[in-house]
Amino acid sequence: MKAVFLDAATLGIDIDLSAIRETLDELVLHERTTPEQVQERIAGFDTVLVNKVVLGAEHFEANPQLKRVAIVATGTNNVDLDAAKTAGVRVVNVIRYGRSTVAQHTLALILALATRLVDYHRDVQAGRWAQSSQFCLMSHPIMELEGKTLGIVGYGDLGQGVAERAKAFGMKVLLGARPGQAADSVEGIPRIPMAQLLPQVDVLSLHCLLTPETRHMIGAQELAAMKPDALIINTSRGGLVDEQALADALRAGVIGGAGFDVLTEEPPKNHNPLLASDIPNLIVTPHSAWASREARQRIVELTAESLRGMRDGTLDRWVA
Repeated sequence: MKAVFLDAATLGIDIDLSAIRETLDELVLHERTTPEQVQERIAGFDTVLVNKVVLGAEHFEANPQLKRVAIVATGTNNVDLDAAKTAGVRVVNVIRYGRSTVAQHTLALILALATRLVDYHRDVQAGRWAQSSQFCLMSHPIMELEGKTLGIVGYGDLGQGVAERAKAFGMKVLLGARPGQAADSVEGIPRIPMAQLLPQVDVLSLHCLLTPETRHMIGAQELAAMKPDALIINTSRGGLVDEQALADALRAGVIGGAGFDVLTEEPPKNHNPLLASDIPNLIVTPHSAWASREARQRIVELTAESLRGMRDGTLDRWVA
């Protein structure tokens, strides 16, 4: 197997790639690859590794020698899976690498918003505690999580990890049926239509892939259906939520707060509505929920395992 990794720098410089190297006959690494460089760099290779580089029909058509694509991530929206299948290119992604770190980040956002951690920290930095007429500040309402309802949309490995940790805080968990998904129950947890879920939840956490069906699944209408003090958390994909609608809802007090680790455009070089400075109780982190060293190293090990399965013909978990 002769492979090229088009954006190896996205895994970080502190990661050991030995497991992948040892699986392949040849591995060429590029730190980053622009769209204009893709065709030149994949020419002659039968296997391509990517994280966020986009591969489309034009790449598969121009490279009949290409047989395999390994996405070193869970999301597959950067690869045209239909075009890959048509060209006979098998595609595999990485799952179950980030349960602990993504769930940890999700709960960190929930806790920070529920306790108004950022607001109280800013108050202290601004000297408001020192100026207080009593021993404490209580200017921002605090939500106690015990007894509250967490709604999870996307109950795969990550959603399950969040549910486990939320239950440790005494939260009740409900599941939402994403667009096109049937209402049922999973492991005894009800999965109900979004129209029924949204008015019930105190916290909504999104953990599903971005597809044509899930794009903007949360918009102005859905936000208006939620409780005025409810929180929405997105550590999955930015396009799941209409960002302008969310910014407007937060300013208007339609919902209580939001914690996002993802945006529609990453990095957000152009204007993004959620980066305005006047939005209350909003925390945006730079797509870092997945990025513990342990999780990134796990991606390498799982990718190597998939490559061995590709090489030996034993892999049975393909996305295309």
